[in-house]
Amino acid sequence: MNGPERLPYRSLLFAELLVKPAKGAVAVDPNRLLLASMLAGQGAGEGCLPAHLGLGTVRYAQMLAEYFPGDPLRSTERSAPDLPEFEDLQKLLLEHRAGERDSECWMADIVAAACAGADHLWQDLGLTCRDELTRLMWVNFPALAQDNNADMKWKKFLYRRFCSNEGIYVCPAPSCGKCKDYARCFGPEH
Repeated sequence: MNGPERLPYRSLLFAELLVKPAKGAVAVDPNRLLLASMLAGQGAGEGCLPAHLGLGTVRYAQMLAEYFPGDPLRSTERSAPDLPEFEDLQKLLLEHRAGERDSECWMADIVAAACAGADHLWQDLGLTCRDELTRLMWVNFPALAQDNNADMKWKKFLYRRFCSNEGIYVCPAPSCGKCKDYARCFGPEH
């Protein structure tokens, strides 16, 4: 299902996930809405995330039980794309987590897994738009979000941070403003 016809189905999946309220701190965790959006996207055939969002079966089941009691969705059969730098990206994200909620660790794994996809990161996560990804970054990894002050595309930004931390410089120009690929890294994502 592609195009405009997927939107009502996706919206229905999103609403079904949130029909039963979560309890306690989970009920006010902003990640609940973001996770619901990812799950709805996955259910509508969007994104590249594996069946368990990159969390593994045990943590995935725990997340569903806590955040979406009576989860109406069935996981997809997708396998995880190979990503050699998964642990490095995961480490980068965890080093910059807000430290306010346990779900930040899940988000680090999910975002790192989605980096294996071929589209923009928000699309690979199965989110509806880049704004949702930006919210995810501000909620979970605010220091990274603050550092992306030029609005670089998120996957490029994460890889650039990872590479610079490792002393790997792959940019062809001494500064982004002088690079011929500037428009590929910065600007709107559709």
